[in-house]
Amino acid sequence: MSAWRRTRVAAIAVALAAGCNLAPEYARPSAFSPTASAEMPAAFRELAPADFPSTDGWKMAQPRDDLIRGSWWEMFGDPLLNELEQQVDVSNQSLALAAANYRVARALVGEARAQLFPTVTTSPSVTRSKFGSGTTSTSSTRSSSSATTQFQLPFDATWEADLWGRIRNSVNASTDEAQATAADLENTRLLIHSEVAVDYFQLRGQDAQKEILDSNVVAFRKALDLTKIRHEGGIASDEDVAQAETQLNTTIAQDTDLGVLRAQLEHAIAALTGKPASSFSIPLAPLQPNPPEVPLGLPSQLLERRPDIAAAERRVAEANAQIGVVKAAFFPTLTLSGSAGFASTALGSLLSAPSRFWQFGASLAQTLFDGGKRQATVEQAMASYDGTVASYRQTVLTAFQEVEDELASLRILSQERGQQDAAVASAQTALARAEDRYKFGVDSYLNVITSQSTLLSNQRTAMNIRLQQMTASVLLIKALGGGWEASRLAVMDPHRDIRTGGP
Repeated sequence: MSAWRRTRVAAIAVALAAGCNLAPEYARPSAFSPTASAEMPAAFRELAPADFPSTDGWKMAQPRDDLIRGSWWEMFGDPLLNELEQQVDVSNQSLALAAANYRVARALVGEARAQLFPTVTTSPSVTRSKFGSGTTSTSSTRSSSSATTQFQLPFDATWEADLWGRIRNSVNASTDEAQATAADLENTRLLIHSEVAVDYFQLRGQDAQKEILDSNVVAFRKALDLTKIRHEGGIASDEDVAQAETQLNTTIAQDTDLGVLRAQLEHAIAALTGKPASSFSIPLAPLQPNPPEVPLGLPSQLLERRPDIAAAERRVAEANAQIGVVKAAFFPTLTLSGSAGFASTALGSLLSAPSRFWQFGASLAQTLFDGGKRQATVEQAMASYDGTVASYRQTVLTAFQEVEDELASLRILSQERGQQDAAVASAQTALARAEDRYKFGVDSYLNVITSQSTLLSNQRTAMNIRLQQMTASVLLIKALGGGWEASRLAVMDPHRDIRTGGP
């Protein structure tokens, strides 16, 4: 067989081997374990259309209404909240860290992809040498007593043929990890934005509680003044005055105590928006309890809208590609290498044809015995794949739990809100009657104190229910993935030619 024919046969063999891929064919795993006999539910358990008229905070999605937009906090209609949320993307350092991690993962894709191409190096050199008279020279044209200068301009190239898909699977694994890190970035963004909203509404809830306590302090102070007047007229006793003073001072202390949690919430919001707590403040304003209607789609859409689910699925794909990487170790590696360049004793003739030189070669490397190391590595990779599948399924289960939790909270809180409002109205009626009976001398002032405490407690409970509704609305949006979609992972960075993917 001629040398040219042998070269062609070898090239065809290399090309055929390079088409091999030892990684298992990837398919996204089922969201639920087959051993659990669970299937994707057709609807959320709490998604009962009959409950819509009496439920605040969620509704059945309509056409073109099934997605929460990116700036989901605008649904609450609070300009200050919108301003704070916008500062998160600019100044939050946890988000900056997640973005840096994504850039690192994206750079690693380029690093892995570079292995598909040859490595070419050059090392120009100038060598001055002289041999003594007793030294035998190999050059017939060189005097043993004269000094010579050698100029060299070599170019070396090495390339590992990707016969068994090791490099391609490494690129795929790096790309999957980069996409998972991109989803991690979006999950961090969602968590921080939702935390800002929750803290903000809790702070406004403290302001609303203060408004309630302030109004009660005014009412209790008037009651104390009236009791003192009645005492001076001999109608009320010293005990009545002492009870009125106790009620007033206790309420003032409760009012003051609200400042501790409010300050902590204000400081937390400052840190989340990237500002020092010492120079950050939010003016007082009571909570406006207006939970928005959150559109709900099918449960299957949850898999596309939760960035943590997308990240978990991408890491399953990464683990699948790693199996192909470690399996390639069972087969030989083919490395092609070559050198070419110019060498001359005169700089002027360095780039001439007679000064050219070249050499090319190929080498195979195969591990013959390793005591089971490669098999153990494959078993480790397959176990890691099973672990990522379990993590993915657990993430899906947690997502369904969180959605159902918040739907149940909103449904129950909606009912509780009406019931608590009725309790407040009853407490107001009871207090008015107790005050009338006390004025007419029928009951003691203790009944007034009891009615005041009951009304205050019910008013604060009613406000807490409204706060819980706002918080549950934020957590429901978070559980639904906010305004994110997994399709955003399809094209991560077209300038780097990263393959498409995503669940």
